Amino acid sequence: MSLRIIFMGTPDFATPTLSALLGSGHRVVAVYCQPPRPAGRGMALRPSPVQAIAGAAGVPVLTPVSLRPPEVVEGIVKHRADVAVVVAYGLLLPTTVLLLPTYGCLNLHPSMLPRWRGAAPIQRTLMAGDASTQICVMGMEAGLDTGPIRLTEDVDIPASMTAGELHDLAASRGAALMLRALNLLEAGQLPSTPQSTEGVTYAAKIGKAEARIDWSRPAREVHNHIRGLSPFPGAWFEMNGERIKVLRSEPAEGKGAPGEVLGADLRIACAEGAVRLLLLQRAGKKPMPAAELLRGLALPPGSRLD
Repeated sequence: MSLRIIFMGTPDFATPTLSALLGSGHRVVAVYCQPPRPAGRGMALRPSPVQAIAGAAGVPVLTPVSLRPPEVVEGIVKHRADVAVVVAYGLLLPTTVLLLPTYGCLNLHPSMLPRWRGAAPIQRTLMAGDASTQICVMGMEAGLDTGPIRLTEDVDIPASMTAGELHDLAASRGAALMLRALNLLEAGQLPSTPQSTEGVTYAAKIGKAEARIDWSRPAREVHNHIRGLSPFPGAWFEMNGERIKVLRSEPAEGKGAPGEVLGADLRIACAEGAVRLLLLQRAGKKPMPAAELLRGLALPPGSRLD
């Protein structure tokens, strides 16, 4: 026997899980994702990564702008799904939809719930300097990431790991975790543990202004800020009116006024200690090592970053 699955997801983060389900013994009966968006110079409509994979596999793809209209709900009912798997879908699932699959809806969430509920758990985990996290398969309910924990996997976070690296790791290992959860669900052995009411934090969406680097913070916090926003949206500073993104850094020795360039190796003073900028990106250009940046941009020791 295999499970009839509705898959709901949109971006790259969701594609490993969809691929794992398509290659399993379970049956993906439909895929829901957000509608194609204009992209590129011609602003032509481009399907999402999930839509591209589902379409190539011959699975029916639906792209409603909302799951609330009665005709959309009726369409979900007709799939007769045993379970819905939701990974970075981007649309709210109303209670009526949450209750439609026989075994409910399972969501893949990359944080140690109830820590970092919400939109940006990977970025907030790194920006806070957390040394470890989890990948969670969570049962969905009406509250924001408040459902019971069904299965987890611990993840250690190296001090140099960026949000992009944690994103890819969580996507890959999360796919395997979700497949394990579905196999346990089919066997009637998937556990369910209510979330703790203590230690709740919220991972709010990253605001544009929040990406600007504040050199008046301690070096460790500046470093975590940089790696937590790399590669997107990218922490940035201004020099001579030009915005420059910093994609990789490391804590370093040094002391000076916040924002002061301390050496030719691009060490920058913070309120406490310093950070060395390793990988940067000028507007309209590809990421480049610090040495390459300095060949085209004068940042001599003693200069100050805005």
